[in-house]
Amino acid sequence: MKAYRKQACRAIVCGLLLAVTLACGTLPPLATPLPRPTSTWSAPPTFTPAPTRTPLPPDTGWRPVQPGVEVRSIDIAGGPPTERVTVARLDPNQVMFRVIYRPGIGYPISAWAQQQGALLVVNGGYFTSEEVVTGLTISDGESYGVGYGDYAGMFAVTSADVVSVRWLRAWPYDPAEGLRDAIQSFPVLVRPGGEVGFPADGDDGTPSRRTVVAQDRSGRILLLIAPRGYLSLRQMAVWLADSDLDVDTALNLDGGTSSGFWMVDGAQIDSMVSVPVVIGVFAK
Repeated sequence: MKAYRKQACRAIVCGLLLAVTLACGTLPPLATPLPRPTSTWSAPPTFTPAPTRTPLPPDTGWRPVQPGVEVRSIDIAGGPPTERVTVARLDPNQVMFRVIYRPGIGYPISAWAQQQGALLVVNGGYFTSEEVVTGLTISDGESYGVGYGDYAGMFAVTSADVVSVRWLRAWPYDPAEGLRDAIQSFPVLVRPGGEVGFPADGDDGTPSRRTVVAQDRSGRILLLIAPRGYLSLRQMAVWLADSDLDVDTALNLDGGTSSGFWMVDGAQIDSMVSVPVVIGVFAK
């Protein structure tokens, strides 16, 4: 009986509340519906593809840079990878060569080029960890280092700007020559007359970066770099002798991490380490 009375009271209270609400004209607020998204179609974004690099030709041919200076890049198959050799051909009648050496002080090839204001700079001969040359080096008439034997070669410049690349067995160095600039190095890759100068068993065939100074049969000087490190000394020697560069004599300079070739209006391949001695090419 008591339970029934409670239920009846609850029903009466609820009815009264509902009646009051209706009488006041208000209802509990309904949740505001979210706006329906407008369906609009738009074209997918367009992307501009990155420009495709034009592949380099396997042989660019000679490109004049300025009077007396030409440059050329050539692909060489050194095995599965392809080496890319860059060659500068220089007329000694229109440019001047200097050997620049700072005992105990080294710079990357790029820094040498900027300091000297040269048209082209390449690394020179061998040196110690103390940045001191080992082979005979003459810079502005001052001699440093020790002369190698007749197995080696020499890049030489007289005070009259006569330039030569020699095999010391065929053309020994005479201190009485009064050379203004010179670098001795080894091995001789091509002997006078265009003969391959490095034998097949001369080394173990290890490939490395290469820097070479050569002279063609017209007396022009060639400065070359093979920067990818895919050629052995023997491969470089055979290619030089067989190429259309008309090489008479070619001398290997320091290679590996020392190799560098920095041209103001051409290839710019920096050395991986500092070097104390370089060959610089300047306008006359």
